[in-house]
Amino acid sequence: MTTQPADIDPVGDASRPWFDHYPPGVTPRISAPEERSLGELAHAAAERHGDRTAFSNLGGTLSFREVDAIATRIASYLQNELGLVKGDRIVLQMPNLLQYPVALYGALRAGLVVVNANPLYTATELAAVIKDAEPRAMIVLANFADKAAAVVGGSTIEHMIVTEAGDMLHQPKRTIVNLVAKYVKKMVPDYQLPGAIPFRALLTGDPARFADPGVGHDDLAFLQYTGGTTGGTKAAMLTHWNLLANQAQFIGQMRAVLDEDSTVIAALPLYHVFALTVNCIGFFRLGGHNVLITNPRDIPAFVKTIDQTRPHALVLVSTLAGALLENDAFAKVDLSRLRISVAGGMALRSAVAHKWNDVTGTDMVEGYGLTEASPVVSVNPTHLPPRIGTIGVPLSSTDVRVLADDGTEVPLGEPGELAVKGPQVMKGYWRKPEESAAVLTDDGWLLTGDVATIDETGYLAIVDRKKEIIVVSGFNVYPGDIEDAAMQHPKVLEAGAIPVADDHAGEVPKLFVVKRDPSLTEAELSAFLKERLTGYKRPRHIEFLDELPKTNVGKVLRRALREREEGKADATA
Repeated sequence: MTTQPADIDPVGDASRPWFDHYPPGVTPRISAPEERSLGELAHAAAERHGDRTAFSNLGGTLSFREVDAIATRIASYLQNELGLVKGDRIVLQMPNLLQYPVALYGALRAGLVVVNANPLYTATELAAVIKDAEPRAMIVLANFADKAAAVVGGSTIEHMIVTEAGDMLHQPKRTIVNLVAKYVKKMVPDYQLPGAIPFRALLTGDPARFADPGVGHDDLAFLQYTGGTTGGTKAAMLTHWNLLANQAQFIGQMRAVLDEDSTVIAALPLYHVFALTVNCIGFFRLGGHNVLITNPRDIPAFVKTIDQTRPHALVLVSTLAGALLENDAFAKVDLSRLRISVAGGMALRSAVAHKWNDVTGTDMVEGYGLTEASPVVSVNPTHLPPRIGTIGVPLSSTDVRVLADDGTEVPLGEPGELAVKGPQVMKGYWRKPEESAAVLTDDGWLLTGDVATIDETGYLAIVDRKKEIIVVSGFNVYPGDIEDAAMQHPKVLEAGAIPVADDHAGEVPKLFVVKRDPSLTEAELSAFLKERLTGYKRPRHIEFLDELPKTNVGKVLRRALREREEGKADATA
């Protein structure tokens, strides 16, 4: 057993009201995981779960034992053939494929620091990440290799490794999938990466030559890039202990409804910190079978996979759940084994939550997290009916405060900035000490930048992002309130609210809407909102769009809506 880190119990001996809501067997503080590192976690999972299926994708499967063996081969190749050493950074840029978990655990076992890169990055965004992280190696799916080829020259990257979609499948399916992607679907653009190493070369690493780099709890595991709590692109430094602790905190709640025989749909990309911790690490350690969804936006194919696998759990975002509910075939899927659906990555809309229960007969459980907290902070208790509109209660070994602008705690029920303390809180931002100091207090509290309330029972509710508050004549208006009200209209599919300049009030809300029913008019929606929002909260402008800009996990990009509005203003100036 490893030494228990000091930050495992930030609440000390004090009691907190949310302790009363924990499922049976869940204690106020977690026990320190037995593993020293995430690489060791993969080996321990293989010892516990053996030949049972750990991951499946595109018709292929990997057992726990295979994940461990392949990860060791990859670690050996990275060490001995490429000369990478503990602390070197490696970029992983791929969607949910079987290559991801084995590359991840192989890199971590070799002592490398993983830099997750969104495949949707532009060349400019990827270049910024590479410049900041200074990696020595990169693994990229061929579908996105043209962007890597455009920026790798002159960077610190010495080794480019290119994978194709079917590389972890058995023959002949491997060749068929790769040829279809390249020549039939034309998903692989032309690119030039002289000397690039094919992914399958990594599988030739000699496990006998693998040398344990001595990775421990305090070593960095990830540079996870994020907009952060203060804006701007930066990387949260997440340690092996951060991720080991957070998966233990979250899976403690999940054990009330799931066990090692559970099948879990991983619809969110594993490079996103939520699915990384919950699916790739947490459910993997538990022994669950993670069904990796490569393209969740292909709703018909996604629905077919759900029907075929009959999962016990679904991990989604609100917008993806909404898209499933809009698909007629989803209502006919056999969900008799479904025990829980987890909403993460963005706020769960109440209209979606209610309809999800109506259609599936099960509740959608909302939680809350942020990259800087590895990411999970709170969740609705899994053994109780969810309190829709809340983000549940803090996880074990997690303390929270709601603070006024002067740093003092606000009265119960009053909004303020949410502060978090616990073993999941990051070390800081990579090479940004001033920005780290702005969000991490000397005594270990993370200032999240989210406006929240907490009630007398310990349940939290997020009001909105502090930086996204709309100030109307001195009154704070939260975009989430407007969006939630609009989403209750049966003819509204999606909604996003932002501030726009106003000569009289300084700022007023503008609402962007995607229609579910083409007959919806601005007058009809305005009348509907008049019944649900006080005067200063009502949008002064409503614009209908065919679609809203979203992140890779389906979260509405209010920033993109603001930029769109600013561009219109500049054009008319």
